[in-house]
Amino acid sequence: MRGHFFSKYIPNEIPKGGFDELLKLFLELLNYTSGDANEALSWMNELDKQYHITNDEYGMGDFIEDLKQRGYIDDDQNNKDGFIITAKTEQSIRQSALEEIFGKLKKSGKGQHNTNRSGQGEEKNADRREYEFGDTLDQIDMTASIHNAQINHGISDFTMTERDLEVEEKDYKTITSTVLMIDISHSMILYGEDRITPAKKVAMALAELINKKYPKDTLDIVVFGNDAWPISLKDLPYLQVGPYHTNTYAGLELAVDILRRRKTHNKQIFMITDGKPTCLKENGKYYKNSIGLDRKVVNKTLNMAAQCKRLNIPITTFMIARDAYLQQFVRKFTEINGGKAFYSSLKGLGEYIFEDYIRNRRRTVR
Repeated sequence: MRGHFFSKYIPNEIPKGGFDELLKLFLELLNYTSGDANEALSWMNELDKQYHITNDEYGMGDFIEDLKQRGYIDDDQNNKDGFIITAKTEQSIRQSALEEIFGKLKKSGKGQHNTNRSGQGEEKNADRREYEFGDTLDQIDMTASIHNAQINHGISDFTMTERDLEVEEKDYKTITSTVLMIDISHSMILYGEDRITPAKKVAMALAELINKKYPKDTLDIVVFGNDAWPISLKDLPYLQVGPYHTNTYAGLELAVDILRRRKTHNKQIFMITDGKPTCLKENGKYYKNSIGLDRKVVNKTLNMAAQCKRLNIPITTFMIARDAYLQQFVRKFTEINGGKAFYSSLKGLGEYIFEDYIRNRRRTVR
């Protein structure tokens, strides 16, 4: 008989027990607790009370002991009843972020930036040609050029001309230097929305992506509030917002200074922010104005965007805000710099940055 058969709906149970399942939850909670192992474990105890995430054979005490035995946590010397996470856990958090955001990324060989043409680069190939105007000294094969001069002019009276010079072709590789700027002003946790945790996860995933897939690329991370300062990759899990205004100018200034020292052709800045520039530092004093768009702060920030354009440093802004007047500022900022802007939700932030990073690193700046 044709028709439909209805049965009682039985929802999937929350996976219980098992070190691997609990570890995934622990790593996720560490993002929200800024690397505080004790707070993350406390949350897990509460979840266990409400949702029974462990079972009779494997409890939270067993999980904590396994974390210690497997090198994920250590005893905190400053707190006899507390724990701190280890370097292994920090790397696991980055790997987890990469799998979450870039999970569909296909595996490929490390550092593959080859283009389909020859030019200035690192990898030698078998091609040789005569010197042409515009070739640099490091492209000239001096041994072959001297040999040519001896054949063409003899060895008794050594002479070398332009026609004797032989250029060694190399396969061009696009190596990219990126500075990721993260806004840590107070607005990143205002209005009941946690914006700093997704920003941290994106930064960790991007760093892990570069380390695994493009190891010759560089990634520097800059945070900015009232001031701007660089942080290391290992600092990311512990990053928190502060009672800061938004000194976008200082962040861009530091990012440009870092990129000036990078000897690469491709340079770019990714900026994650949710607000407008509201702060400058002049002669050791802070100039602040959070009401509207302060013309003095905005003009100085726009001037820095223009300077980046002159240095061939595009800025991609990921604005986590929908206010019309803020979007108008970002459009002006982007127009002056010649970069790009995405008005992204927190949910799609990682995918946007991944796609733009891959697209930008294929671009060759001479």
